[in-house]
Amino acid sequence: MSASPAVHIDPKKLLHSKWTAAVPRNKEKHFIVTKLIEPELPATQIALIELEAVHSRRVLSLPWRELKDRQHWLQGWV
Repeated sequence: MSASPAVHIDPKKLLHSKWTAAVPRNKEKHFIVTKLIEPELPATQIALIELEAVHSRRVLSLPWRELKDRQHWLQGWV
């Protein structure tokens, strides 16, 4: 069994990007990045994002690097 290819994500282009939960919960399958949470120190990179569920409008905050985990997130709306 081969490993899936690495997902390349540019954190500067995350805002308004679309994501699909690999394992939807509570009918929440499709999400949009609605906010990039700015770091306290201006010289550091963005670490957190806010995702909004299209179905329920519920907002999740998570480290943007978690979007690279294909067991949890798929890029685009699948």
